[in-house]
Amino acid sequence: MIFLALIILMFCLVIGVPVPVSFMASSLVLIFFGGPDGAGYPASQLLPYGFQQMNSVPLIAIALFIAAGGIMEKGKIGGHLIDFVDVFVGHKHGGLGIVATISCAIVGSICGAAVATLSCVGSIMFPRFEKENYPRGLSAALVANASLLGLLIPPNATLIIFAWISGQSVLACFLATVIPGFITIILLCSVNGWILKRDNMQVADEKRNRTTADKIKLFKERGKTAIPSLFLPVIVLGGIYGGIMTTTEASSMAILYAIPVGMFIYKGLNLKNTYQTLVEAAITTGVIMVMLYCVSMLSRLYLLEDLPGVLLTFFQGISDNPLVIMLMINLFLVVMGMLMDDISVVVLTTPILLPIVMQIGYDPIHYAAIIGVNTGLGCITPPAAPVLYLSGRLSGTPIDEMMGPCLWFIGLCWIPVLTITVLIPKVALLLPHFILGTAW
Repeated sequence: MIFLALIILMFCLVIGVPVPVSFMASSLVLIFFGGPDGAGYPASQLLPYGFQQMNSVPLIAIALFIAAGGIMEKGKIGGHLIDFVDVFVGHKHGGLGIVATISCAIVGSICGAAVATLSCVGSIMFPRFEKENYPRGLSAALVANASLLGLLIPPNATLIIFAWISGQSVLACFLATVIPGFITIILLCSVNGWILKRDNMQVADEKRNRTTADKIKLFKERGKTAIPSLFLPVIVLGGIYGGIMTTTEASSMAILYAIPVGMFIYKGLNLKNTYQTLVEAAITTGVIMVMLYCVSMLSRLYLLEDLPGVLLTFFQGISDNPLVIMLMINLFLVVMGMLMDDISVVVLTTPILLPIVMQIGYDPIHYAAIIGVNTGLGCITPPAAPVLYLSGRLSGTPIDEMMGPCLWFIGLCWIPVLTITVLIPKVALLLPHFILGTAW
């Protein structure tokens, strides 16, 4: 019966049924027909289990980070951060792409969500790309890929949920993805420059010709106005990594700081759009919580049906080599990421795959980095590719123009980073070991 439930889940996702409804359809099959005797499972036990799982303080941080991202966008905080980054790298070849990539990493580290990062940075950068003659397909694909750096440069909602499910330290999971995140930044910037050079595209000429005097002048002008916005990442990241605040407390401080800065210093916020931003954040959070509730019950049913044991037997039937099994797990995660969003993938697969991963000798913190990179890859891999399609809508770019550059970013950035993260555990375990003293 577990195979029928999986088939129904995959079929619903492929034909475009909303993710929570797909989860519930798969759950109903097991509720009515699952179990060793085919008599099903009592819903009276599953419904309270879902509510119990949702009763968790770390989940509050998800709502707060979503709100912080909206406030940054409306309050013009993101724009000043981008202008400041432009001073240092905007004059290089392909500098505007480097600015967009680094800005996505900074904004993503504050709001912790790819969609919020894409909306904030994309709304500012796409007009600049057009002005500087960047090809629409390249700029849209680059920003889509760079917005996913928020999944690797913590804090982010995906790893908060992974830590919540797996019982691991949130900070250790955050630290595990930092090095893969910086490698991804370097590769995205390099591939962007390579594509421009390969196609002999003349872009950003005036920025490449800045004199030293121009740079100093821009640094003074933009640095002065950017100081209030620069304190935001310092508060969030410094508070978390310095052990001063928990993730939830840091997300609260981000909002408390961003509202007066956006309202009184940058004057992008007012009472009306602040209220609208908080309402939008509440709606988005509500959708996520409904999805988490549905998938929590489905994951519980899969565990009762011993799906981890079934999958491990299947994998070992192909090979008993841990690397081969991990390759199959990564392929499975990529396929799931192509069909649903990153949060759904983490909530659904972690209870199923983590026992398998630990049994073949991988550390849970190492797996946190693997799943962080993998969910990022899934979000820009068709057919679903939600972040890629959103970038196309925001920039007004047809998907066929974005597909070529996006495939280059996938092949030369995401797949190499995933390979490095899987094959070299110390890439993920280095920072947690030195900062928190976790296993090496």
